[in-house]
Amino acid sequence: MKALVTGATGCVGANVVAALLERGYEVRAMHRVTSSLTALEGLEAERIVGDLFDLESLARAMEGCDLVFHVAAISDYWRTPAETIYRVNVEGTRNVVEAALQAGVRRLVYTSSVGSLGIPPAGQLLDEQSTFNLPPHRFPYGHSKHLAEGVVRETLARGLDAVIVNPAAVIGPRDVHWIGGSLLQEAQRGTTWFAPPGGTCWAASTAVGLGHVLAAERGRSGERYLLGGQNLTHRETIEVVAEVVGGQRSRVTLPRFLMGALTATTGLASRFIHLPFSAEQVWLSAQEIYCDSTKARQELGYPQVAFRVAVEQAYAWYRARGLLR
Repeated sequence: MKALVTGATGCVGANVVAALLERGYEVRAMHRVTSSLTALEGLEAERIVGDLFDLESLARAMEGCDLVFHVAAISDYWRTPAETIYRVNVEGTRNVVEAALQAGVRRLVYTSSVGSLGIPPAGQLLDEQSTFNLPPHRFPYGHSKHLAEGVVRETLARGLDAVIVNPAAVIGPRDVHWIGGSLLQEAQRGTTWFAPPGGTCWAASTAVGLGHVLAAERGRSGERYLLGGQNLTHRETIEVVAEVVGGQRSRVTLPRFLMGALTATTGLASRFIHLPFSAEQVWLSAQEIYCDSTKARQELGYPQVAFRVAVEQAYAWYRARGLLR
């Protein structure tokens, strides 16, 4: 079968392309004319230029395709204005599902995020039954993914066969935009001497790529599948990264009571100067956002990859390209 992957030059998209090729699919990788193709190095996929807001290019890209993996999105939310996040993640998704309906594809797999599931109650894990429970301004990226899932579900009633996947925080090979990979950079630069008090769920990019393909092959129409991995505190995360890359270990865990003031200060300062992080990042870093991938493991055969293995894979990929020492 032939599959189209939007956002193929990002970390998740490129790993979806790799997983499809490994399982014998014919793959068409869609990218913008300005996109770097570094993440697709070594992958024998057809390249096609397209844009989420160019309907003719979407129709061309989907022509003859059985499957569509809609991965393209704004994921570096701390670097991007909220209005752009909503436009790309919600309206871009609307264009893709409409084009998929017109093209008569057999199935669409939509890449959402654990961000669309909100924040779990204390001591609990996020799963497929969780729903976005934050004020939209607190986390526009998560809210945009929540709204985009609604767009996909609306289209189900019109005959689109679709499955939703919700990756956790992703780290591993082909992360050319330094999303999860920025941790490796910061550890080597020596800026990871402190850790926020919260924690998150980390998924290997290779496992997430395969999880998308398994969702296309085995997922139930209209269902969500959470693609997680290992739940770690931020201090545990930094410790593992530092051990692998030979960087700075965390010496201090910031007190939780300071995080509210840090969030407010960051929000105020960002109005006047450019910061490498956002107020929502600071606030989220104090939360324990842990996940349960039981459904994906049981129904899809989704693999669990240890965080250390994912970091080692990422480090090897960056070093092979001279991007880290």
